[in-house]
Amino acid sequence: MRVQHRHIIYVQGYDPRGLAQYYRMFRTELRKFGRLYDLATTVSRPKGPPEGETASWSIETTGAGWHTRTDYDFLRWEDLIQRDLAWPVWRTLAYAIAIYWRLVFSGTMGRFWSAHWRFATFISYPHVLLLNEAIWSAGIAWAFGWGLQALGIHGFLAAAGAAGVFVAVLGTLLKTTENYTYLLYLMSDTIFTWQFSHGNRPDWDARIDRFAQHLVKVASSSDAEEIVLVGHSSGSFLGAAILARALRLDPELGRHGPRIVLLTLGGNMPIVGFHKAATGFRERLRQLAVEPSIDWIDCQSRKDVMNFFPFDPIAGQGIDAGPNRRNPVIVPVRFREVIRPEHYNRFRWKFFRVHFQFVMANERPHAYDFFMIVCGPVPLRERMDNPTAALKLVTGDGETRSQAWNRLNLGSESPGISGSATPEPSIRRIG
Repeated sequence: MRVQHRHIIYVQGYDPRGLAQYYRMFRTELRKFGRLYDLATTVSRPKGPPEGETASWSIETTGAGWHTRTDYDFLRWEDLIQRDLAWPVWRTLAYAIAIYWRLVFSGTMGRFWSAHWRFATFISYPHVLLLNEAIWSAGIAWAFGWGLQALGIHGFLAAAGAAGVFVAVLGTLLKTTENYTYLLYLMSDTIFTWQFSHGNRPDWDARIDRFAQHLVKVASSSDAEEIVLVGHSSGSFLGAAILARALRLDPELGRHGPRIVLLTLGGNMPIVGFHKAATGFRERLRQLAVEPSIDWIDCQSRKDVMNFFPFDPIAGQGIDAGPNRRNPVIVPVRFREVIRPEHYNRFRWKFFRVHFQFVMANERPHAYDFFMIVCGPVPLRERMDNPTAALKLVTGDGETRSQAWNRLNLGSESPGISGSATPEPSIRRIG
């Protein structure tokens, strides 16, 4: 039952910052995690070629009566994302606006509103903001054109001058406010998910194939007790695609070697699965839902506007998995319980910060803790089945820890992730 060696394969979302910034965040948050639970932790430097598609590091963690070693693989997409963000501004705006209105007229946007109004509001936000900036730019351009007319310049020249001012002011607003609004980044994200759902990103597909081969290789060669494929944000649907393709390469993937677990955090799978064209993607999810040799855990939070909550990733996308469905186990997470009360009111309005809490250190001990999932001695499946015992294992005194180990060895509080088939989604409440 005790994990001594774990292998994490981390699938980031659509984030251009990439390896360097993620590793710095990981190292900082690991230190906070160690202080919170009074654990000894060390982390190595990333290894791998500078321009490689994967980077790896290892973590050693020691607690009362246990020690774990974690191999951590970071799958890299930032070169592809940065290439998207290098598009001319006008091209990004035109493409994203066209996609948005296709979503509206096709009814897909209505499905977003029905599934989770906060997410639908979030993806509409850059378009509302663009309209606001365009109105201000038009006002300045009109004033400029009026001034030209007052100087005796009429007709085409005044109109051309006003148009030039409009373009210049709008472009300046977009670029100077991007670090605060993320407008162009969010529109690039919209373009990417549209292209991916319609099968128009062969560069991403090719890399997913290589990452699937990497997973198969790790599963066949690692002596770890479990392999956790973690997909955060858009990494949720990318991680699911990687695992589905790995199972296609090796149908016995989850039946030999380490236990395989897919962990999706703050997922937004409907931005792909709600498109009619994404039939292949939905079929892959159906296969994961009934695959008995792997586990899939999906963590969601009401406070995160960038994920869907509450949402069933299978039935919610119109996928009929039948009576053999066993995945995923849906885990609601309350961020109010992991953030200190004096910080929470400020925290809750920082939407990107909230979204990243799934993969950051807690401020308070809690059954959901990303770094305990990565570094702790309890297998992920048992952690989600017995959250109370898993928490007491690292927060209780000697007798309490002994009882927690016994509890974890005796069985689970919930059968949802224990391997039995269940046609309905299992919901494991934490906290």
